[in-house]
Amino acid sequence: MSTKREEGTGKGRLEADAEALHEALSELVRVYQFRDRDRICCHGISVTQCYALEALLRRGPSSLNDLAGELYLDKSTASRVVTVLEKKGYVSRASHAQDGRVIVLTVTAAGRRLNGLIRAELIAQARHLLEGFEPDVRKGAARLIRSVAKAAAARSGAGAGAEAGAACCPPEEGVQIIRRR
Repeated sequence: MSTKREEGTGKGRLEADAEALHEALSELVRVYQFRDRDRICCHGISVTQCYALEALLRRGPSSLNDLAGELYLDKSTASRVVTVLEKKGYVSRASHAQDGRVIVLTVTAAGRRLNGLIRAELIAQARHLLEGFEPDVRKGAARLIRSVAKAAAARSGAGAGAEAGAACCPPEEGVQIIRRR
């Protein structure tokens, strides 16, 4: 732990700021990871299902393998997520036009409406959170979170430099890590 005098210096302050950022991000991840495990915002879908809808809308029609990679899930878990979304009418499956072995996933009109509703609610929450901050702080917060997300993706194997961070933290027993290429 640094002393008060060290915290005032460039390197000591940077270390203290890095520790504070780590603690804040850890808390944020815990809260987001475990919020509404069974459903998001009272709309009857799980957080993972919500992420799947977002990914399919962002990517456009996708294969199950591509979606699984985007969500950092194994194919069987992604398949279960999609099956529930399909049963609820939010996603459809169709054979690929050129390769009948590939199933293409597409968000339905109902899925688009649901995603729009959830997104609007989450953006309203973010807007409420940001109301008390100056514009430069708001922009800086988004930039910082994007940078942290990119660094985490790289460490998980989703980006350049991924191999450097991959060896530092082996997965917990029974946890399967999916590396995107």
